[in-house]
Amino acid sequence: MMEQMNVLEHLSDLRKRIIITLGFFMISLIVCFLYVDHIYHFLAIRSGEKLAILGPTDILAIYMKLSGVGAIALTIPVAAYQVWRFVVPALTSHERRVTMMYIPILFLLFIAGISFSYFVLFPMMYTFVLGLSQGNFNLVITANDYFSFMIRLTVPFGILFELPLIVLFLTHLGILNPHRLAKIRKPAYFVLCVISIVITPPDFVSDIVVIIPLIFLYEISVGLSKIIYRKRKVEESDSSLLA
Repeated sequence: MMEQMNVLEHLSDLRKRIIITLGFFMISLIVCFLYVDHIYHFLAIRSGEKLAILGPTDILAIYMKLSGVGAIALTIPVAAYQVWRFVVPALTSHERRVTMMYIPILFLLFIAGISFSYFVLFPMMYTFVLGLSQGNFNLVITANDYFSFMIRLTVPFGILFELPLIVLFLTHLGILNPHRLAKIRKPAYFVLCVISIVITPPDFVSDIVVIIPLIFLYEISVGLSKIIYRKRKVEESDSSLLA
């Protein structure tokens, strides 16, 4: 059991998990960099034109940026598994099975968030922002600006799509429940509004387009929390009756 492990064993195990995660990230980074040309062409196709660079260092910076995002996506399930291995001695057999199911879902939700943002939100934002020029500017889009804009929008959505799973996990542990989530609904909406303002261009339409799916995700989280909370109550009631 984890409580029987001393501090040094805890630190040694944590160090091992961190090294494995970082090692896998570095391997993923190298693999993504080897195929970064394919990644670049797949993502650049939505620009509608050939992207410009301002200097030779931009090429390496862009390729490293794209490789880094790909490596993060690939490392998420490995990092989640290492966290699970670290805490598993303190979990019951039922909790181990439940938490193990979260790992593939964690990865799938991250990919779903990025895909939703890339295929739905990004084209809308990109077209809208370019439309603001109204032919008043000699528009030259640099690759660095294009991909920075894309990553700034897609990666946060990949993380935010984990919200229902995080709420589900915390509800399983008894840390959260639907009543608490309902009480903090207004502050949560405010935080989501701030996030939407930060990750989008400074215009009202973009903020609205982003905040709607974020609020929808929060309400899905509340709904899932209600289901798990009721299930936990039933299990606790059955256990008390058997006792």
